[in-house]
Amino acid sequence: MNRLQSELRRLYLLPAAADSRLISDRGEVRAMVLELARPADWDVLSQVWRGVQADLQLPAPAIAVSGTDGLQLWFSLQEPLSASRAAVFLMQLRARYLAGIAPARLQCMPSATEPSWQAALVPAQQAATENWSAFVAPDLAPVFADTPWLDIPPSVEGQADLLTKLRPIKPAALDEAMRLLQPLDAPSSTARPHPGNTPDIDPRRFLQQVLNDETVELALRIDAAKALLHRT
Repeated sequence: MNRLQSELRRLYLLPAAADSRLISDRGEVRAMVLELARPADWDVLSQVWRGVQADLQLPAPAIAVSGTDGLQLWFSLQEPLSASRAAVFLMQLRARYLAGIAPARLQCMPSATEPSWQAALVPAQQAATENWSAFVAPDLAPVFADTPWLDIPPSVEGQADLLTKLRPIKPAALDEAMRLLQPLDAPSSTARPHPGNTPDIDPRRFLQQVLNDETVELALRIDAAKALLHRT
């Protein structure tokens, strides 16, 4: 196992995973991916990258070019999390920082509204174009707005160097971030349940809050309504 493989396992792969799948058969994840495409506008996506650090006190996510048409943020979780709860967190980020962006430009993994989209582990060559996805440094992200890919394979050592600086999100920090991201009228609690009895945030309740919040962009409220229909 080389340094890059070790870093990918440390940050994003599930314990004892025999392959590079990012969602387990039990529906758990350690990687949460938010992608902005068509165009891959770093000025927009950087609002999330900066916001999670400044507003929510979370570790910086990795930044990646998708190899096709998008820029991605890769969030690492210290412990496996249910895909449904991870999807709620990503929807909260969209509502807070990307409310003015057309939903067609955004993809999340995991997602309650787009379950068919599965992010591929980075770096990887794209079969259709032979271009590469890759992790990139924050100061280089704007360079890839028009061409969010690499023409040649990225350096294994260089990719590992970027990842070794990153830290996963601890469970308590994620709990607090999701509390801070709740709509103002949503119930909240400062008490953290016992780790052995921690319930997931109810995705249906959160989707209903998004649907009823008139400050949220209409397109996101429509997405929430569609997701609720699928759950009825």
